[in-house]
Amino acid sequence: MSSEGLVKKLPNDIGGDASGKIERVEHELLPWEKRCHALADVLDFHKIINTEEKRRGVEALGSEMIGKLSYYERWIVAFANILFQKGILTPSDIATKMAEVEARAARQLKSHPNG
Repeated sequence: MSSEGLVKKLPNDIGGDASGKIERVEHELLPWEKRCHALADVLDFHKIINTEEKRRGVEALGSEMIGKLSYYERWIVAFANILFQKGILTPSDIATKMAEVEARAARQLKSHPNG
């Protein structure tokens, strides 16, 4: 790619690139994907992260990360990075909450081993 192409083309701009066939399959969103979408709506409604910031946040992940993450995983990482940059959350806040959720899930598994 020419240097001009590098400047004009962002990591998630894949139009025109060689690739395999796109499988278009309708599917039900998983519960966490629905919550992610709802979170995007809440962040936008409260003017914390708008759609343009989310798009730029995903682009800032770079092509390697974009290629490894699913659609909603990209949103989650972009949201976290934006919230870190704005000083609303810290990586420590996220780590603490993740530990709480993991502990709660472990307790639930222990008390209901068969689901």
